[in-house]
Amino acid sequence: MKSRRSFIQKLGAGIAIPGLLSFNSPIHTSPKSINHSLEGEEFWNDLRKKFPLKDSRVYLNNGTFGPSPQVVLDALQSSFVETNTSGEYGHIEPEREKLAAFVGIKTSEISLTHNTTEGINIMCWGLPLKAGDEVIITLHEHVGNALPWLNRAKLHGIVLKPFEPKATQAENLDLIKSLVTSKTKVIAIPHVTCTTGLVFPIKEISAFARSKGIFTAIDGAHGVGTFDLDLKDLGCDLYGSSYHKWMLGPNGTGFLYVREEILEQVQAYQVGAYSDLGWDMYQSPPEFKGYVPTAHRFDYGSQSLPMMKGAVAAAEFHGEIGKEKVEARVRELNQYLFDGLSEMNSHLDILSSSEPESRISMVTFKPKNLDYQEAAGLISKEGFRIRQVPESKLDSIRISTHIYNNKAEIDSFLEATKNVLG
Repeated sequence: MKSRRSFIQKLGAGIAIPGLLSFNSPIHTSPKSINHSLEGEEFWNDLRKKFPLKDSRVYLNNGTFGPSPQVVLDALQSSFVETNTSGEYGHIEPEREKLAAFVGIKTSEISLTHNTTEGINIMCWGLPLKAGDEVIITLHEHVGNALPWLNRAKLHGIVLKPFEPKATQAENLDLIKSLVTSKTKVIAIPHVTCTTGLVFPIKEISAFARSKGIFTAIDGAHGVGTFDLDLKDLGCDLYGSSYHKWMLGPNGTGFLYVREEILEQVQAYQVGAYSDLGWDMYQSPPEFKGYVPTAHRFDYGSQSLPMMKGAVAAAEFHGEIGKEKVEARVRELNQYLFDGLSEMNSHLDILSSSEPESRISMVTFKPKNLDYQEAAGLISKEGFRIRQVPESKLDSIRISTHIYNNKAEIDSFLEATKNVLG
């Protein structure tokens, strides 16, 4: 790998470098259209101009939050203005239809939520479980998937069976199969772990689980906006995600997929307007006429039309680029980062899988000769937004890249990391 020292020096001086915007350059805005006449790095560098993300640092923490392109902010602003000038707050059914289509499911199978955790709570509490029933889960859960299941275990006596993930998809499939007993009722794992970015073979796991009558309840926080995702093809029963990470949509927007064949097995506990087929307090006793025959029963009450307009704008942005093209670019940057970090094996240990199929958007590493928090602090001071990973006792650093990043930014990060650790 070429030396990056001169690159860092130019970066610090605010000099514009091909492929990387100057730290002194202004915030960029751009029209909606994607220029497909451009190719390679030129295409992605042009796409970067569609994000108002400031150039004062290199943002490498999309696994926590994905900055929106200007088109999403425009959709939010336009809808907020329209809503508040007309007084008509609107309904979200057209947006629901578009968001369902984006992940390959029926409009009746999608509940619009506020985040991944809300969807996970709905599936966790709604599934028909009793004391002694077993739920397979990993030791690498985000708090949003761990706590709901821990809470239900505490209150209802279900039994959690956590496991340490293996390095490859084949190993993880075999491991999960080996954990199944006659008491196993749910496999509740992430599509992609928040810790090391490990990709589980959800399609194969789901097929196996269905053959055994076991529910698959997937934490999809890192699955939408990275994969060219088709939930019908994936085959799981339930899948919760958000639009504010890899989809690059607004905070406070998400969805839950409930496969139509299991809808009546998932109990709705929190209900309100639009959850029901009707009710009558004047009957004796008062009458509840039942739930709507769709997953809409789970997203009760008023929704924010502007926020859903923003989510749709994010989906259309991905669609205009091409979902397959987005996935290919996310994987390309991930591999480029992995290869660069691999050259520093005397200074760090990469905790993410070396198998390309088991990675997509994040790489996690642990410094060998420096405390991870100290190392992360020093790297951050060089102009990088990264994430520390104390979860699962990893004490490591996670780097996540998305379509607004480029290889020049990764080069600058690698050079800074080498200087800090070396």
